[in-house]
Amino acid sequence: MCGISGFVDLNCSSSEIILKNLTNTLSHRGPDGFGYEFFNTSDFQIGLGHRRLSIIDLTDSAKQPMCFNNYWIVFNGEIYNFNEIKQTLISLNHTFQSHSDTEVILHAYHQWGSNCVQKFIGMFAFVIYDTKKQELICLRDRAGVKPFFYYWSNNLFLFASELKAFHEHPQFKKEINIDAVAAFMQYGNVPTPNCIFKNCYKLKPGHSLTFNITQKSINITKYWDVYDAYNKPKLNISFGEAKSETEKILTSAFNYRMVSDVPVGVFLSGGYDSTCVTALLQKDRTEKLNTFTIAVPGIGLNEAPYAKEIANHFGTNHQEIECTEKEALNLIPDLPYYYDEPFADSSAIPTTLVCKMAAKQVTVALSADAGDEIFAGYNRYDYLMKYGKTLNQIPAPFRKNIARVMNSVNADKIPVFNKKYNFHNRYEKLKSLLKNPSPENMMHSLSTQFNDTDFKKLLKLPANTIETAYLNNTLLKEYYTPLSYMMAIDYQTYLLDDILQKVDRASMTASLEGREPFLDHRVIEFAAQLPDHYKYFKGSKKHIIKEIVHQYIPQKIMNRPKMGFAIPIENWLANELKQLVNDYLNESDIEKQNIFNVDYVKKIKIDFFNGKKEYATKIWYLLMFQMWYKKWIN
Repeated sequence: MCGISGFVDLNCSSSEIILKNLTNTLSHRGPDGFGYEFFNTSDFQIGLGHRRLSIIDLTDSAKQPMCFNNYWIVFNGEIYNFNEIKQTLISLNHTFQSHSDTEVILHAYHQWGSNCVQKFIGMFAFVIYDTKKQELICLRDRAGVKPFFYYWSNNLFLFASELKAFHEHPQFKKEINIDAVAAFMQYGNVPTPNCIFKNCYKLKPGHSLTFNITQKSINITKYWDVYDAYNKPKLNISFGEAKSETEKILTSAFNYRMVSDVPVGVFLSGGYDSTCVTALLQKDRTEKLNTFTIAVPGIGLNEAPYAKEIANHFGTNHQEIECTEKEALNLIPDLPYYYDEPFADSSAIPTTLVCKMAAKQVTVALSADAGDEIFAGYNRYDYLMKYGKTLNQIPAPFRKNIARVMNSVNADKIPVFNKKYNFHNRYEKLKSLLKNPSPENMMHSLSTQFNDTDFKKLLKLPANTIETAYLNNTLLKEYYTPLSYMMAIDYQTYLLDDILQKVDRASMTASLEGREPFLDHRVIEFAAQLPDHYKYFKGSKKHIIKEIVHQYIPQKIMNRPKMGFAIPIENWLANELKQLVNDYLNESDIEKQNIFNVDYVKKIKIDFFNGKKEYATKIWYLLMFQMWYKKWIN
């Protein structure tokens, strides 16, 4: 795990100092070492920079940038099956100078070209400079675990693991992309392949980018797509066979993520996904796993008792990390620095806290993200399966009348439900679904914050709908089911731009390598072909995962409501963060920015402070954008 950065400057206006400045903004990603390679010719300049977090082969022989024949590489990530690939290459007369996976990538590329990526099991973003062809080849892993930003304008090509590196190049123009701002205010992140700045992009997962220096051209090619798995007939196997094969693939994926020359831990929340990781890893090990759980009792986030019971059952070396509400609140001012593109998932706060604490004990930590997207774990799948058909059976005029009545009733006035987490926001979503209960609208409604009418009031400038995977229609009709549709969209959107971005920045803030065992591509390629009812069965989400877990731990220990990583944003914004809201959402600054409609922002703020808690998420989105703007634009 590391940070990479670099450039191709066809104006020859760069320098090695600029390269170092770019790269050193990523020192938190790689505190153990650094390397720079600067190529200066009469026609162009190339810079390759690397910050190292030592995980595999801790010696200097694994230092980057690394060279083999006519290839130079900078690499962020891990190739977990590098030893098997290495043995194949040795049989083809390759010799190696290190024990690193970086060197294996170079030799694999020399042997097979870009097709080498098909052999990799791992998470990666890397750049290879071919000195003969005068090309930069950039590749990102299939799911997008590792980030890759690039910029191309006025004969300057920049790339980096994080956007903040670009600010160190004098020729980088930070012009805000208003269409991306609009998308952020809908989704709470800027969807791939877009970026908050003009001429700046994220390389899509499962894609390669070739920058030809001589031709000054960029060519982007797809080498993997989750729809390749969903666009296949469902497997005709029994549930028992499916469960056995799923466990086999998961066990392989989980064990690969334990490959390391430094201590490894597992984040154990007490939910099914993290329990699955712990169970399958501990079952064949005599040494105890290191497991970690965070508790912030002051904000009602305390899964520690459940995790402890599970840890005791498996006999892991378990640590409970308890933080105060003050520690959580104190993280908020730093969020715009580490999330250097507007980002509004408030669970970044507890995620960062647990990473900071775990980093004191281990250098690598496994999390259980993506179990929901792959095996149907989200509540929105419940809504789809339980209520989608029912809503469609209600006559349209009657549905719209119900929505009209709901508009006149404040969510906070509904007893019992008004105390439940996120009820106010869900209340708003239900209004939209009553108007149009199709799976497509359900997905849109549950993924966005503003309806079309309110959205037009929010933005002062006109904005276009940008390219996102939410609009993907690659799922073939013969393989379409509402559940497959929603899970495939989530895999390419919420998982990629929210969950993975959150975990990458949170872990790297603490110089901790986060690994995502459920995101082994073999898992989704198999699970996508399983019948829907193996994943969602009679109201039970993640059915097949639960059945696997129940083989290793009594069901009674696991039977409890899903908690999530929620924090009390509504209460914080109304109390502890009220001054922060007033400071950043002040009329003068918003007027100067010329992005948002001052009167509408003022109305949302007043309504929220007067008791409309359903506006909390909208206020949080605005706050996160304003804090980002002040940090990176002003």
